[in-house]
Amino acid sequence: MGFAEYDRYDALGLAELVAKGAVSPLELVDSAIERIEALNPRLNAVIFTDFDGARARAKAPLPDGPFRGVPFLLKDILGDLAGWPTRNGSRISPPVPMPFTATLVQRFLAGGLIPIGKTNVPEFGVVATTESKLYGPACNPWNPAHSTGGSSGGSGAAVASGMVPVAHANDGGGSIRIPASCNGLVGLKPTRGRNPLGPMLGDVMGGLAAEHIVSRSVRDTAAMLDVTAGAEPGDPYTAPPAPPSWRRAAEVPCPKLRIAFARAASGGRALDPQAVAAVEHAAKLCESLGHHVEEASPPVDNEAMVPAFMAIWSSGAAMQIDGIAMMTGQTPGPDNLEGLTRGLYAMGKAISAPQLWGAIFQLQQMARAVAAWHADHDVWLTPTLGAPPPRNGSFPLDSEDVAAGFGAMTDYVPFTAIQNATGQPAINVPLWWTPEGLPMGTQFVGRFGEEALLLQLAAQLEEAQPWFGRRPAL
Repeated sequence: MGFAEYDRYDALGLAELVAKGAVSPLELVDSAIERIEALNPRLNAVIFTDFDGARARAKAPLPDGPFRGVPFLLKDILGDLAGWPTRNGSRISPPVPMPFTATLVQRFLAGGLIPIGKTNVPEFGVVATTESKLYGPACNPWNPAHSTGGSSGGSGAAVASGMVPVAHANDGGGSIRIPASCNGLVGLKPTRGRNPLGPMLGDVMGGLAAEHIVSRSVRDTAAMLDVTAGAEPGDPYTAPPAPPSWRRAAEVPCPKLRIAFARAASGGRALDPQAVAAVEHAAKLCESLGHHVEEASPPVDNEAMVPAFMAIWSSGAAMQIDGIAMMTGQTPGPDNLEGLTRGLYAMGKAISAPQLWGAIFQLQQMARAVAAWHADHDVWLTPTLGAPPPRNGSFPLDSEDVAAGFGAMTDYVPFTAIQNATGQPAINVPLWWTPEGLPMGTQFVGRFGEEALLLQLAAQLEEAQPWFGRRPAL
């Protein structure tokens, strides 16, 4: 039998119990395994397990990091651990052991975390819901008929359901923040270059991608940056200097901030009433805490941004698919790629070098304009999503029509890709639930390099409206 109160603690809380000798790493691993075995048949959050390997790690001496002995799940995209497969949620990726461990995963291990398996993802992480043909849909713990979001949807469901207290996630267009919103979690997308992508990769899709976790507490999110943050030699991007400790920085009282908030998406596009209610609630809460709050938004032309973003996104996906096809002797097609992925692949193959660089230039110019706007606004507050978590099966994933498939998702995810384009940090916090009991997160966006300020604000909101004890009925 494992630790009976396992899911009542955050990751740091469990590590503190290990440090005191109140519970062993093996007991925690066994508790995580029990939760996965009990809940995963219903949620399909975890798609690969190595329970024997996890138990062996738990019995062996562990690094004396802040998360020593805490069970952990890696995402099946970029979560490379030597000896485990990484399939990117795609039939084109064979189930062969990886020959290396990603730099970020090495740092997770050095922090004392014990990986026990991998989480469900959409194919190549290209959509905002986790419903691949390879793995099947991940289901939302708050209502299993609904989406967990994507692309870190399995990680979101695993943490929200208490399988593990934290899980690996990454974000190329919102893929940390979207599942955090759908599952009622904390989800920080760090500043570009804050966490490494090596040793294989230096850049993913023009700097769009960022690595981190999803969690149930602000302090776990902050403390994990202490474990993972920092460039490695050869990185193409470097984030601004970090504080001596992200966890300690998050504990500093939040200063009075100038917060702008959005009730509508770019171009005045209307949002679902629940999205508006969520952001208005967050704005009022911030005002009650002494912050100056006003309705305003940075100068983002979404109609111009989306084509540029898609040019970079599609060409990056095409490069990755071509690389796997070359190594495995396959031809990308209906037998090994889903419909929307095939459409995105074809789009990427048609992008010329001048078009790609034009798209990169366009997003860089937008980033400069947004940075100038932030001179007068410390934080931008938005709904994380334009609507509550949809039912699984709501998006046309089988169609090769990129405009139709991603057009629907642009309306559903109208804000998060902006920060991938600009490189800014952004955090989702769970402050609102719909009348049907589904979480709807709110997003706070900071200036480039200012994760500490976002963490301070998130900690203040967490204290003012605690969410840790709010759990799905499973």
